Amino acid sequence: MATELSRETHERLTAELEDLTTRGRVHIARWIERARELGDLRENGDYHAAKDEQGKMEARIRQLQAMLKEVVITEHEAAPEAVVIGCKVGLRWVGDDDVEHYLVGSIEERRDGVEILSASSTLGLAVLGKSIGTVVTYEAPNGSQLEVEIVEISLHV
Repeated sequence: MATELSRETHERLTAELEDLTTRGRVHIARWIERARELGDLRENGDYHAAKDEQGKMEARIRQLQAMLKEVVITEHEAAPEAVVIGCKVGLRWVGDDDVEHYLVGSIEERRDGVEILSASSTLGLAVLGKSIGTVVTYEAPNGSQLEVEIVEISLHV
């Protein structure tokens, strides 16, 4: 399944992958080499820490490679008429006056100050394709039925 990302996020993730596969791997290799020089590997905390970090880094590299292999760049010239991946949506739960804002899309799109609403979550699926003023019902993780009104749709900046 293709991952939809903004151009900005695609560029950031591509740069991160490039950095991890070059500078990151060299850094870890040197760390492991220095740790090996300390002697017995069975009781070598530096060596085990470096190997743990190497495993985490390689997992992130695989994740990025898989994501970027099948990516669709989403670009919107103007605020969409309906909720789409990559837009910012304002939601008001029925019975509440507060409006909560979310960026619809992948966790990789996260920005400071804006919560992510996964397009594959029950709420995300319920609001995708809907327009301002629409009230949708969705099932919360605890099984209860909740209603939410779409009050704003904008481009995320």
